[in-house]
Amino acid sequence: MPNTEGPLARPVTLPNGTVLANRIVKASMSECLGDFGLSPTRRHVTLYRRWAQSGAAVLLTGNIMIDRTAIGEVGNVVVDDERDIDLLREWAGVAKAGGAQIWAQINHPGRQIPATLNSSPVAPSAVRLTGSAGTYRTPRELADSEIVALVAKFAETARILVAAGFDGIEIHAAHGYLISQFLSPVTNVRTDRWGGNSGNRRRFLLEVVRAVRAVIGTAVPLAVKLNSADFQRGGFDEDESASVARALDAESIDLLEISGGTYESVAFMGGDATKASTRGREAYFLGFAEKIRASVSTPLLLTGGFRTAEGAGTAVASGAVDLVGIARPMALQPSYPRHLLAGLDPQTSARQRNTGIKRIDGLGNIVWHTTQLWRLGDGKDPAPERSPYLTMAHYLSRTVPYTVYRLTH
Repeated sequence: MPNTEGPLARPVTLPNGTVLANRIVKASMSECLGDFGLSPTRRHVTLYRRWAQSGAAVLLTGNIMIDRTAIGEVGNVVVDDERDIDLLREWAGVAKAGGAQIWAQINHPGRQIPATLNSSPVAPSAVRLTGSAGTYRTPRELADSEIVALVAKFAETARILVAAGFDGIEIHAAHGYLISQFLSPVTNVRTDRWGGNSGNRRRFLLEVVRAVRAVIGTAVPLAVKLNSADFQRGGFDEDESASVARALDAESIDLLEISGGTYESVAFMGGDATKASTRGREAYFLGFAEKIRASVSTPLLLTGGFRTAEGAGTAVASGAVDLVGIARPMALQPSYPRHLLAGLDPQTSARQRNTGIKRIDGLGNIVWHTTQLWRLGDGKDPAPERSPYLTMAHYLSRTVPYTVYRLTH
């Protein structure tokens, strides 16, 4: 039973009047369950039916892409028209069956598209990912008219998802994807109205926020996921992030989710690079949340690292954040939030699964958790003791046929 006196169990009212039942959000993880045609599948329905009983106040989807030519991963879902409206309605409906809200995270990968999925990516500037060893191609710089068209695509995707029954929208502006690329001086070296200074670099994000708000209205919660920093020399840093947070505050968004890192510096994954002092407080980016708390009125969601009721509860009780995001533990224990709400600390197997080969262990850990989501989507229980080698075989059994199809169609 929930501990109704605990900080995590208390409801919270968002600026638009939406009331969330408690302070726990199922944070986004890429489900990678889309079919060859980039549509959602019944596996999404099965997975979210399981999470519907988790006790979380909000279930945030993984990446839903806005453009059929731009998917960041095998199995991404694209919503750019109403062809899948019936299955989207079913997905949203089952997710809400246990009382949670379901919010859709919308995104565009920009240059972060493997060459096997698209050999001609687009981005703010023609800046290639470092250390990609040919995995990612140098992107083509977007023309002004294309940028304007992408703003409209974000809005159209949001409109369709809300029409399908999703309760809220989150714009993904973190982790090195397209909007994050516009924000960073490393990846945005433009000199027109979309770059050249911090105000111009944030223009794309603000235009997307305004366009989405215009089509979903004020009754539907609108969130933004923002990097605290991208952890690259000369890149998007905490001072600029705080400035962007204040600009978003002025746009009257309903929730700001804080994360950090890019594909080149994956701070959002935690792991060995995370400082000991940060691990002690559990949350990877709590210090940044505390830094901006006094200067923004927008409720804050902090995701990354929370594992115990004490750690999550302390972050909320301190006032540094309003909600906490739980991701990987829910790939292994779908009811994890119920334990936290009861003040209990469930044993989690959400930790690094290493082969001892450093060059593949980072990817291998992502793959390991992704295949746990696949098991849930197949109606099975997680397999926390599964070896990384069996996991990789499972992963390849689905991704290789998908990649071959995308390359030949």
